[in-house]
Amino acid sequence: MSLSTFILIALAIGIGFGTFLNTTFPASVGNLDLYFFLPVGESFLRLIQFLVVPIVFSSLILGFSRIQNASQVGRYTAKLLSSYLVTTAISLSIGMGVAWFLQPGSGLTGFEIPETSIASETPSLIDWLVSLIPINPLQALSEGNLLQIIFSAGIFTVGIQLAGEKSKPFISLMESIYAISEKALSIILYTAPLGVFALITSVIATQGIGLIVKLLAYVLGLLFATLLMTGFYVIILVLLKEQPGKFFSSIGEALILAFGTASSNAALPVLLQNIQEKYGLSEDIASFAIPLGTALKRDGAAILQGFNALFIAQIYHVPMTTSLITAVALSSLLVSFSTPGVPGSALITMATVLSASGLPLEGIAIVAGVDRLTDGFKTVINLIGNSVNAIALSHWERSPETVKLNTVG
Repeated sequence: MSLSTFILIALAIGIGFGTFLNTTFPASVGNLDLYFFLPVGESFLRLIQFLVVPIVFSSLILGFSRIQNASQVGRYTAKLLSSYLVTTAISLSIGMGVAWFLQPGSGLTGFEIPETSIASETPSLIDWLVSLIPINPLQALSEGNLLQIIFSAGIFTVGIQLAGEKSKPFISLMESIYAISEKALSIILYTAPLGVFALITSVIATQGIGLIVKLLAYVLGLLFATLLMTGFYVIILVLLKEQPGKFFSSIGEALILAFGTASSNAALPVLLQNIQEKYGLSEDIASFAIPLGTALKRDGAAILQGFNALFIAQIYHVPMTTSLITAVALSSLLVSFSTPGVPGSALITMATVLSASGLPLEGIAIVAGVDRLTDGFKTVINLIGNSVNAIALSHWERSPETVKLNTVG
């Protein structure tokens, strides 16, 4: 049995066992969750995230060092950001379109809104851009700030190219760190079935299926929007003469891990490994595009923010004016690029969209209970979008050195 199959079975068993505990032994759920499910799940997440920084930093250094000039880095970045903007706008349109068509918030009653609501302070665009420059590269590495790590790797790469022969020991060190991290990851992945089982069981056992039934239209609407966006990326792969079947089977482990952990950051090392070794994407493209996409590419966040804002507007009977739609679209698009790749982050950034659109923040409390369940959908489409954009970049370059086509299975 392959590891991805084993993880998928553990995920299914966790959903079933969590439902059993919630419906049969609800009094025991609290202690089981506190002393077993949460510690085991959190331990697995920490093990995976332990390798994110060394793998990302070393792969970026090695990837950048293979790129011979700064203009190539700039070209990669410009092309990726352009494709990110277009595909994220499409995912946002799908999320808002599905919410408009299905009207999941119409006629929904029976929710108690707490007096307090989640608040959020979002820095200005200029402050955010300045914050990308780390004061201390070691601090960026220790905090796992992916955007600052990418910036640091870029600066170090310039120094490597200028240092010439004297930089070879440092590059050898990065090669060793990357090789060691990959081997460590292969060992840690053997604990994935237990970690995914604990994480999903904790969610189902504590939240229960009652809330899902109550918000069934909301959950199914988000799932439908996610499937539509997935279909869009399948069409892109077909147009690029790639094999969608091979693509999904190659990154299967990363997708299952993404769904179980609801963390793009946690799935990053596995995705980076899968898309190079199993799918065959060239190393220089993958080592640059995948970490950048993990930091910036959030199709799931765009779908959620647009869908959720219209859902809350429907609950509170707010008229769907042109100004409301425009405010939701612009704020959701901007927020999607700054959503952290960790579970539950969308709840915080959601407040920014609602505030910018003039919608009540209290609406966040309505969807907070099922956010962890729908987080898996969002993370899966994040990984798919990130990967397909990286593949599109390899075709866009159309160079024998940087393109590795996968027309043969």
